[in-house]
Amino acid sequence: MKYAYEDLSEDQFEQLVVLLCRRLLGMGVQGFAKGVDGGRDAKFVGTAELLPSKAAPWTGTVIAQAKHTNGYNRSFSEGDFFNAKSENTVIGKEVPRIKKLRDGKQLDHYMLFANRKLTGNAESDIRTHLSKTCGMAESSIILCGLEQLESWLKEFPDVPGKANLDPVDSPLIVSPDDLSEVVQALARHMDGAATTLDAPPTPRTPYETKNAINNMSAEYAQGMRRLYLKETTQVKTFLAAPENEELLRMYEAVVEEFQLKIIAKRKNYQSFDDVMNYLIDLLLARDPLLRANKRLTRVMLFYMYWNCDIGEGEDAAAY
Repeated sequence: MKYAYEDLSEDQFEQLVVLLCRRLLGMGVQGFAKGVDGGRDAKFVGTAELLPSKAAPWTGTVIAQAKHTNGYNRSFSEGDFFNAKSENTVIGKEVPRIKKLRDGKQLDHYMLFANRKLTGNAESDIRTHLSKTCGMAESSIILCGLEQLESWLKEFPDVPGKANLDPVDSPLIVSPDDLSEVVQALARHMDGAATTLDAPPTPRTPYETKNAINNMSAEYAQGMRRLYLKETTQVKTFLAAPENEELLRMYEAVVEEFQLKIIAKRKNYQSFDDVMNYLIDLLLARDPLLRANKRLTRVMLFYMYWNCDIGEGEDAAAY
């Protein structure tokens, strides 16, 4: 289960980190009240239960720091987070705090959690930088990005509930990542494709019937059809091409996520017009590559609806 970490408050994210550290290090992990924390959100003294491994656990004092951002699709490698030549970054501001704790013999091992993507190169660069500037062994530093965070939360599925992270009560949040790759590839394809198109495909459920089932207004439905119907054949042909099998799998993963999220949150929206507008606004706000292809992003969302990949069809309405 993926959570909208960017929609959490700093306090919620810190609480999640503290609870997760208790599972990774031990129940002796201590959280700190909000304030000038001196570079620590959690502290553990003793022998760690699981980190870095059961066979060779850390011993001594472990300090964990949580760095939350409200931004979406952010990464450790961005300039505001890490730049080896600048002190005015998230990492740059942490270095003197870590050094102070090291000098006071209050830190043997260090963990940094952030709701950002972490690549292998960024992980190596940041860990090496912290090791050199803070006088620590690289083996005593662990960086945790979104990928590792998701992995650990799968191992300890009770932690999100204890941190009051409830996906049922969360807003309609979908990930734009796979769709962004599909849209970029489709944009390159359409740039070189002929503009003459065959007749658009026949939807599985008649368009007017689907609109009535989903409570989409006639005016909105007609507007989408007029603007985007002519591209649906190219989209279908592109996804069906053998060389685009991986992109088709991505598209299928996208519509599966979108459809299930829409079903869960449908009651929160008066009409499907609102659902479509919300999804478009969300996708464009959260991915710069989709913003660079606004019209094609709207085409893809219309194709999902027209092709009965999202929204209810006649089969669903019969139950």
